[in-house]
Amino acid sequence: MAAAAVPARGLDPAEAGALRRALRRADRRRFLGALGLTLPLLAFLLVFFILPIWNMLQRSVANEALRAVMPASAQALVAWDGAGLPDEATLGVVAAELKAAFAARTLAPVATRLNAEVAGWRSVVMNAGRGLPDAPDGTWAATFAAQDPTWADPHIWLTLRRAAAPFTDLFLLAAVDHQRDPSGAIVRAPPDQAIYVTVFGRTLWISVVVTLACLVLGYPLAYRLATLPPGTANLLMILVLLPFWTSLLVRTASWIVLLQREGLVNQTLQAIGLTDEPLALIFNRAGVYIAMTHVLLPFMVLPLYSVMRGIPPAYARAALSLGARPLTAFRKVYLPLSMPGVAAGCLLVFILAIGYYITPALVGGPADQMISYFVAFFTLQTVNWGMAAALGTVLLVATLILYLLYARLVGIDRLRLG
Repeated sequence: MAAAAVPARGLDPAEAGALRRALRRADRRRFLGALGLTLPLLAFLLVFFILPIWNMLQRSVANEALRAVMPASAQALVAWDGAGLPDEATLGVVAAELKAAFAARTLAPVATRLNAEVAGWRSVVMNAGRGLPDAPDGTWAATFAAQDPTWADPHIWLTLRRAAAPFTDLFLLAAVDHQRDPSGAIVRAPPDQAIYVTVFGRTLWISVVVTLACLVLGYPLAYRLATLPPGTANLLMILVLLPFWTSLLVRTASWIVLLQREGLVNQTLQAIGLTDEPLALIFNRAGVYIAMTHVLLPFMVLPLYSVMRGIPPAYARAALSLGARPLTAFRKVYLPLSMPGVAAGCLLVFILAIGYYITPALVGGPADQMISYFVAFFTLQTVNWGMAAALGTVLLVATLILYLLYARLVGIDRLRLG
């Protein structure tokens, strides 16, 4: 009860004021107690969820290489109007910092940053840091051109100017198969570089197929478990949860053994006469579907079982007693009541599937790798944090959009039990 709503009838003003203060103190203690209980969870979410996502978003547009290594050059290039070549003063600052960065062995990040826009410019920048003189031979423009004719092209200076800005859209554009041409206009990437939209589409398609497969297999299983006596259902639920007690890597490796040409699955199919020769079930899309469905099936069964367990059996029996056929009773009564579990299970499995890495990497072929493989590649092998963060950002945005569409079409917020 709010302190302001306490009636003061029958109390003198001093007693009423004391009562209100006592209630306010009690409300404050309850609030602080509740806050104290939730603070660990809030701190956990902040440190391990919100801050990493914020860091990823920052890295996807970060443009720190040139500004960190050559700060005076970055300032001069940003002030340049971008027409023709920079003036002699700006060229002199760039030449001095190129030589200083090369001598300090810190020029490589700048060279790598420019090479991300135009292949081959890494060597141009490194050679300039190594070979430029301390003083110009005539003008700095002529000195740069004599060192490498590429420096006479205004486009390399425009690229340097873009690299000097505090933020860049280079990696986000590359993540959706676009780039900026030498003049700065946004164009589609060359066919040999335009791969990520296809990979995103493949990721979403595999996730949808695996989600539907888990639903088809998990729904009847959850229904059977929900209709069994509690003791039997609990015993069988242990078998459903058994994969959680086994390492994901071990489960995936087991499927490699089972699905290979001489594996148990092919031997069984040939023994019962369904096939005359071994099927290609591993290192392709079929292996990815089978292994991912096996790994993610419990995440579909658990939400379905929890919802189905709360559906009173009397509802379906009432429909049957009123003349409905069994299929009609299931479709009109039981299925709508189980939709919260369907919605929760599908959403959970889909979200987990789009971020899968180990299973597709081990049992899939080169054309079956999902976007998480490329995120890991840029993070662990090429150490291109910007590109890895950009791919993660695009995947995050795509997931949020799909979630909003799913919630609008399925009506997750409107689904109720009973």
